Amino acid sequence: MRSDTLRNLPATAALVAVLAIGVAGSTGAAAAEDALNLYTSRHYQTDEALYDGFTKATGIKVNRIEGKEDALIERIKSEGANSPADVLITVDAGRLWRAEQAGLLGSVKSAVLDERISDNLRHPDGLWFGFSQRARLIFYNKAKINPGDIATYEDLADPKWQGQVCIRSSGNVYNLSLLGAMIASDGEASAETWAKGVVANFARPPQGGDTDQIRAVAAGECGIGVANSYYYARLLSSDKEEDRAAARAVGVVFPNQNGRGTHVNISGGGVLKTAPHPEAAVRFLEYLVSDEAQSYFSGGNNEYPVVASVTPNSTLAELGTFKADTLNMKHLGENQPLAQKIFDRVGWP
Repeated sequence: MRSDTLRNLPATAALVAVLAIGVAGSTGAAAAEDALNLYTSRHYQTDEALYDGFTKATGIKVNRIEGKEDALIERIKSEGANSPADVLITVDAGRLWRAEQAGLLGSVKSAVLDERISDNLRHPDGLWFGFSQRARLIFYNKAKINPGDIATYEDLADPKWQGQVCIRSSGNVYNLSLLGAMIASDGEASAETWAKGVVANFARPPQGGDTDQIRAVAAGECGIGVANSYYYARLLSSDKEEDRAAARAVGVVFPNQNGRGTHVNISGGGVLKTAPHPEAAVRFLEYLVSDEAQSYFSGGNNEYPVVASVTPNSTLAELGTFKADTLNMKHLGENQPLAQKIFDRVGWP
């Protein structure tokens, strides 16, 4: 084995890590393991450090194709057994579920991945693994709302916030995953009651991305907004004064700290069943949980590491520690179709 990580494992564990991928055919066994073909929906320039770091550590070149998640999944499906893709990386567990449902991912067994990633952040059968986390936070306008007035996701549906809530559309996968988590925790009926209450509290029709929700709260267009943590961290650490001013104008809530914890989601990936370079693919996944790579995720894109021993970057550290929901990520995808039906029923655009 060329991998330092695999060399340090017992011989049997190293063999399992390479051979336990559900790869169809013999293409992968015959292919040279000096290259890796990555299909990724991550579009962050800072990820260049990840690819360069992996190549320096292993000598394996990373060839990548970037695109939207659904387009990449459809491309792999159309390529079939001849797909050159080794690894698929996406943002949000719901999108990993879509790849899983399409039957594209093979099972990986790796002592390194199992040790470094907690159970709830990886698929029970090793079909995919989370490599970075983002928390779905509540933001409030400091001039309009007092600290402590809102503390949970459930509070967003309180009638006292009528005309105050800004949030993205129901088709946004972040919101589908949030509602999917609520379905898993509280049941369908409770989740639908919540969604109906939030719709009644809209300050405006859902529009824009996560950053737009934070800006709207800062500008007083709404009192409360919902967005992922790394969007806020970008504003807070921006070199533009208007961005930093928007961040300073809002307060931050890590929801449900006295209950199940704050909803978190992952950016993650898995190895394709038809991977032509299966050994390189496993080595790449294992590299992504190294201390070096975890620091790149956090430092480069303000994401929380999945490895507990790695410290978040200084901007995230300033926000403080928080209790995260330990629900397994698989439920976010499994409940996605029902979540969309609920959103449609309550009139959440």
